[in-house]
Amino acid sequence: MKKKSIQYLETLRVKPGKKVSLKKDFYTDNKQKFITKKEGEELLKEGIINLAKMQDKLYAHNEYSVLIVLQAMDAAGKDGAIKHVMSGLNPQGVKVSSFKSPNSHELDHDYFWRHCKELPSRGEVGIFNRSHYENVLVTRVHPEYVLKENIPGIETVRDIDKKFWEKRYKQINRFEKNLAENGTIILKFFLNVSKEEQKKRFLERIDNPEKNWKFSVADAQERKRWDDYMDAYNEMLAATSTEYAPWFVIPADDKWFARLCLAAVIYLQFEKLKLSYPKVSEAQIAQLQATKKELLAEK
Repeated sequence: MKKKSIQYLETLRVKPGKKVSLKKDFYTDNKQKFITKKEGEELLKEGIINLAKMQDKLYAHNEYSVLIVLQAMDAAGKDGAIKHVMSGLNPQGVKVSSFKSPNSHELDHDYFWRHCKELPSRGEVGIFNRSHYENVLVTRVHPEYVLKENIPGIETVRDIDKKFWEKRYKQINRFEKNLAENGTIILKFFLNVSKEEQKKRFLERIDNPEKNWKFSVADAQERKRWDDYMDAYNEMLAATSTEYAPWFVIPADDKWFARLCLAAVIYLQFEKLKLSYPKVSEAQIAQLQATKKELLAEK
């Protein structure tokens, strides 16, 4: 990968402890124009092949697991990104989990419980399509949802103050640090789509009968709280991007560019692991050769 591309990908990383303003610090489109759509699509094809090779080594190595977290506003392209970027991976080693509003059984546990059950095993790649971060995003915009969790000391919305959210950010960081220290590589992506592009995609879903099923009136209602969600994202990104579980803000107005950036960041992280296939001992090699000899001698 070219040095210029690597440097660009680093600009997408949220620096730990730094305040975040999505509007000022990050683009929603490919402003730098250092690559064309055609070039990007060709690179993505190549990248998918390389990711598949890396995944095979991850599975054989059986020491690390990889957790990919995807968060975004509605219509930002999470489903499409999963479909395209992960298309070349072996389904046996990939686990995709989507999280909707928690049901009554899930609410009887702490908010990490339903996510813990879906964590990837060693050698696996796990993808969270939405995640435990909904508990500091949707609930931040709608704090009344927190009351359903029956948390001791939280009786009314007035109890859900600044200290509550700071405490929850710390809980998330502890949760992820524990995973990282036990061999889980955590990569978190916010697909940063503009409000204008979201409107365009919503209208497309309404006008195209084949995409009507993708549109929800509830999504349009949440759009009215856009600024509140941006504030929630700004604070969450600043509080939970760490060295062991970094956030990357991916420009998502151009779907092809978002998918390319996503694949490139994942590939670079795989490279850092220096994965290799397990070494075979001399005794095992001798056994393999003996078996080969027997097979060739068969009539």
